Amino acid sequence: MADKILCIDDEMSILAAYQRGLRRMVDVDIAQGGEAGLVALAAGGPYAVIISDMNMPGMNGIQFLAKARELAPDSVRMMLTGANDLGTAMSAVNEGHIFRFLTKPCAPDLLAKTIEAGIRQYRLHTAERELLEKTLSGCIGVLTEILALVDPESFGRADSLRGDIRLLARQLAVTDPWELEVAAMLAQIGNVTVPPVVSLKAKSGHPLSEVEADMLRRTPEVGSMLLANIPRLETVARIVLYIDKWFDGSGFPPDSTRGETIPLGSRILRLLFDLAELEHNGNPRLQALAMLASHRGRYDPQVLAAAHACLLQETAGSVGTGPVVKQLPVAKLLAGQILRSDVRTTQGQLLIAAGNVITAAMLDRLANFAHITSIAEPILVELEAAHS
Repeated sequence: MADKILCIDDEMSILAAYQRGLRRMVDVDIAQGGEAGLVALAAGGPYAVIISDMNMPGMNGIQFLAKARELAPDSVRMMLTGANDLGTAMSAVNEGHIFRFLTKPCAPDLLAKTIEAGIRQYRLHTAERELLEKTLSGCIGVLTEILALVDPESFGRADSLRGDIRLLARQLAVTDPWELEVAAMLAQIGNVTVPPVVSLKAKSGHPLSEVEADMLRRTPEVGSMLLANIPRLETVARIVLYIDKWFDGSGFPPDSTRGETIPLGSRILRLLFDLAELEHNGNPRLQALAMLASHRGRYDPQVLAAAHACLLQETAGSVGTGPVVKQLPVAKLLAGQILRSDVRTTQGQLLIAAGNVITAAMLDRLANFAHITSIAEPILVELEAAHS
């Protein structure tokens, strides 16, 4: 997509001159005044560079560019100003609102060179952000695949919660719902430090020593410390840290955090994890939610109310519109399919839990196990959504 710039001025003759002088080097959109500029930002963006006049009726250049920064933070902002406004303009530059300012009248070649510099700055910023986002996404993907292989049961349940997480996040107007999904996927990462024999004892209900119980109790803290080292996962790390904290302040970690000072993501995931556990044990969703509500002080009342409002509606609305599920042998499994039954060896060892989206790494795991043992078949997988 070609880079575009947006020019804002209260005089149409000046805007027309911008279009004539710059159209050979860049696509130019114009807007007469600050209010029209905000409309253009919303409708015609993204813009690499935004250039605004300082003195305009109603909304001056600094006011407009401050709003533009909120609407289009990636755009490079510039201002044209008269000599009498230099102090105001320099203050705006120092506060970070504006990349460059130019005095009027501005020579065409200087304006063109400044716009070229702004476009280079915009491309550099967006390229760095894209690289960071792809790197972060790749790191999360690798971590989740490793967890799916190391602890297939826990990860499978977390992966199956994605739909409920999105519904509840929407109901509670969560600003960055992706952080909730990542926290759910990586909540068990601290378990990698727990000896397998201790994890097995806990899952089978055998009594634990105080040392063993403390290992399991501290896994959210360990997971949080690991995740805090990854840029942009600081909020996810805090969600994981408080995922075992009850609304009344009891639980782990044993600090003074309680109520709404517990991260909202932690409160949401604690409820969804416990709801999934109750449903896994055979309790219908309505009954499971009632059981959660009976534990006063454990769950955020606001999150409970939101769960009743959106999760029960989803359950009722999904009757008769289920996905297509088919029985397949291991050799027919493909990446992207969703497991609807556990994949186990004929001796009962769990390889991949139901709820996981099959990945290439999982297929390699199954192929390796198939060389040394037998895998129980057929396996239930979801192929595609049913057509109504």
